[in-house]
Amino acid sequence: MRPPRSRQLWRRATESKLFFPVVMLGFILLVDSILVPGFFSIQPRGMNLYGSLIDILRNASTIMLLAIGMTLVIATGGVDLSVGAVMAIAASVAALLMNPYVLAKELPPHLMRLINDPHFTFQPLWVVILVTLLVAMACGLWNGWLVAYVRIQPMVATLILMIAGRGIAQLITNGVRIQIFYEPYAFIGQGWAILPFSVYLVAVVYGAIWVITRRTAIGMFIESVGINARASFFSGINEKRIKLLAYVICGLCAGLAGLVASANIKTSDANNIGLTYELDAILAVVIGGTVLGAGGRFSLLASLLGAIVMQAVTTSMYALGVPAFALQAIKGLVVIVVILVYSEQARGLLRGLGTRKEASP
Repeated sequence: MRPPRSRQLWRRATESKLFFPVVMLGFILLVDSILVPGFFSIQPRGMNLYGSLIDILRNASTIMLLAIGMTLVIATGGVDLSVGAVMAIAASVAALLMNPYVLAKELPPHLMRLINDPHFTFQPLWVVILVTLLVAMACGLWNGWLVAYVRIQPMVATLILMIAGRGIAQLITNGVRIQIFYEPYAFIGQGWAILPFSVYLVAVVYGAIWVITRRTAIGMFIESVGINARASFFSGINEKRIKLLAYVICGLCAGLAGLVASANIKTSDANNIGLTYELDAILAVVIGGTVLGAGGRFSLLASLLGAIVMQAVTTSMYALGVPAFALQAIKGLVVIVVILVYSEQARGLLRGLGTRKEASP
């Protein structure tokens, strides 16, 4: 006998990877509507919109970019702890290409005038972006080589670049915070056509990765390697190349996030850009339902919602007056809630809520 349609719909909804991120985001916004007056107010200024909801999208864009790449890495059974450091490296490379003269101790007067010129850049913008992304992909290639070919544990392999990456970023800029005055580059962190430009960038990257993973066999290969790498190898899948590809894409996404972050603050701050962002990206992917350490099935859209949930928590805490030093404790509570919700007991309880007693014949 077939179960009732309502039970089928409920079970399908609870088993979807989008269910928990949507419920959690809805709960956070409900609390904000009650405790934070004017949280949903959006004001137009010129051609752009401003408000708390727009701030969530703008500030979550870097986490969303990291979450896209991190989803593929975690789906292969790995993890990348170096994405925050790669962001700092990308920001330093981009700033140095635009303004290399700042490293000199003494400059002629005509060069000093050029440094503060909003229309001056040493390298064209397309060269700045291309070289920066190539460096970020090289960092991902390094991580992927250590994991796939040297067979080092992913957490240990990426921990190397996580520790050394900020030192590399400091070496690139000689320990100097390079101020960015070039207006076309700063546009990456500004608004464009109502929404922040970074939101459109996230949409383009998501669309490209979605096509690669869902309209080709690459997505199936990634999930297969995450579920059982050895069986995938014997079935003809080159699991080393799949892992390497996942880490290279993760490095590319981290490079884009570094460009967005440095364009927002208009400086190459190697100490603070991307700091602890790897933890937010990992948690966003876990909220999206991709199992950390096990790999397998993944959902890019659910990971994006998880990133928005993380930023919504941060924005809401600031709106409620929670001090910044206490924010990490709040995120720790979020981790506990995620672990409890994704436990088998919680899933069984959700499935049981949709069960109805059927009348005996």
